[in-house]
Amino acid sequence: MHRAVETAQIAFAGAPVTVHQDRRLRECDYGAFNGCPVSVVAAMRAEHVDDPFPGGQSYRQVLEATGDFLHDLAADWDGQRILLIGHSASKWALDCLLDKAAIEDLVDAPFGWQEGWHYVLHTDRWRPSWPFW
Repeated sequence: MHRAVETAQIAFAGAPVTVHQDRRLRECDYGAFNGCPVSVVAAMRAEHVDDPFPGGQSYRQVLEATGDFLHDLAADWDGQRILLIGHSASKWALDCLLDKAAIEDLVDAPFGWQEGWHYVLHTDRWRPSWPFW
């Protein structure tokens, strides 16, 4: 979460923009593997779609947290344009929840970085119910 907050502080320093932090958009909690090289974590991703990392969370739990965030976003920011600064797990959750991608396909796919992605949250159709996928 620290890197995302730091990015927002740098990007919007001096700008009249309100920055909100929401823990539901943090990177997946890799538990015992937090801070490990990406290559170590990447090799284990598929094993932790449903089963949490030791002492951490699963990618489905990330989907649930992001879905809760989108529910609040739909209620509080309807019609507004927002910018989310997050991590790979946040992006994958948005891909699943808004574009109907399968998390199983995303965790092992190469991550195609780009400067940004655009999503539309159709609040008139956003009727979250568990499970979201």
